[in-house]
Amino acid sequence: MFQGAAALSLDVKGRIAIPARHREGLAAAAEGRLVLTAHPHRCLLLYPESAWEPIRDKVLAASSLDPRSALIKRLLVGHAREEEMDAAGRVLIAPELRQFAQFDKQVWLVGQGSHFEIWSDAGWQQQQEAAFALADQLLPAGLEDLAL
Repeated sequence: MFQGAAALSLDVKGRIAIPARHREGLAAAAEGRLVLTAHPHRCLLLYPESAWEPIRDKVLAASSLDPRSALIKRLLVGHAREEEMDAAGRVLIAPELRQFAQFDKQVWLVGQGSHFEIWSDAGWQQQQEAAFALADQLLPAGLEDLAL
């Protein structure tokens, strides 16, 4: 279970160092094999390969004749890249994915249970502001009885 948010720096080669608290979990879940892909909200998704495969298969099973399905296939599968965590716990983020997500020097690694989102600093700040703006509105369906 991946949770929590961490501010990370991209190195000169475009790599991020996975925080130590997550390295073992990622290594165990995927034997170091990871998949990075684009998300429609302009962040990246980082999955252990085994968690990505059922999602990929479901997306690929959708009709290519449906324009919405075709767009999702192009985005999620078309941008997907297999990467490995190196011995120092670093993961390379390809230039085209860095460009897609508008990454600069600082990024945010945000745990989402089975995977991570990786946000540009500006994108993550926008997400935080959007959450604060909705704070006094009703919770979405299924979370009405949530108690914190």
